[in-house]
Amino acid sequence: IELLATPLMCMAMNVYHEARNESTMGQLAVAQVVLNRVEDDRFPDDGVHTLGEQASQEQVPVQLVFDGISDEPRNEKAFIRSQEIAAMVLNGWTHSFADGATHYHADYVMPSWAHTFTKVATIDNHIFYRWD
Repeated sequence: IELLATPLMCMAMNVYHEARNESTMGQLAVAQVVLNRVEDDRFPDDGVHTLGEQASQEQVPVQLVFDGISDEPRNEKAFIRSQEIAAMVLNGWTHSFADGATHYHADYVMPSWAHTFTKVATIDNHIFYRWD
């Protein structure tokens, strides 16, 4: 839990576990989805981590899964890169290649909700959707 003590570490862990093997663009898109959800009023405010002043008092959703498997990063280089990506996004970096995406999934699964959103991009092994 100590590792998730800051918004940067929370975002970095999300990027690491969701997209560490993806390109920089793919990692940035995953991080941007988190912030897009923060800005979307349709997402509840419960289960969020409040960011500091550097991120305009926004909130980052925190989802912890207690499955008995360690979430500690094992690939140091990938985790450092995840922290860099997190810092970029939390410091205001944005790009339109994910076009307002609020959802994504790996391309090898087809969740039941996918058909209810607008597909906006495929980046590496993730498909991104916008909630219109």
